[in-house]
Amino acid sequence: MFFQVVDILGTVAFAISGVLVALEKRMDAFGVLIIAFVTAVGGGTLRDMMVGIHPVSWMTNITYVYVIISSTVLAVVFKKQIYYLRKSLFLFDTIGIGLYTVVGIETGIVAELHPIICVALGTMTACFGGVIRDILCNEIPIIFRKEIYATPCILGGFSYFLLREFVADTNFIFVIAGLIVIIMRLIAVRLKISLPSLYKS
Repeated sequence: MFFQVVDILGTVAFAISGVLVALEKRMDAFGVLIIAFVTAVGGGTLRDMMVGIHPVSWMTNITYVYVIISSTVLAVVFKKQIYYLRKSLFLFDTIGIGLYTVVGIETGIVAELHPIICVALGTMTACFGGVIRDILCNEIPIIFRKEIYATPCILGGFSYFLLREFVADTNFIFVIAGLIVIIMRLIAVRLKISLPSLYKS
């Protein structure tokens, strides 16, 4: 139950971030819904395909479809209130990657994959919905810019397995690992920490 709650919260966060990008691009209602949908389930779809889950999870649980549609409608209706939140897109995107990282890792654990593969799976789950969103919106994906994005997911993923050595409560590990991802990204952006560029002028 806790795992599903975390997954749904991540779905809501990413759906809202997709709506905000689509609205900035002045898309119509159908475009907004599509961007919200691919942002919310893009990473999870890739994850399920890689571990051999067919049909993918959102196709077998209609709750995710309802959650995405509801989140989209609410985000559009209350868009002015959401825009009042400072850097709201960044906020929802950051919450999304934190929650989806631990969801992806848990999926890898259930599939009995190596911890390193689980971390990679968690990172892809967290990041690739945003990649698809940005590509469809004609933007360079955040993960490919200098801004710290995937690194917190990777470090949060390794902290997940480190915590498993000392903590028995899986729900507690979920929360702490997810918070590590979120806090690290917030700190990186706040302090303007970024990876070095390989471009030489």
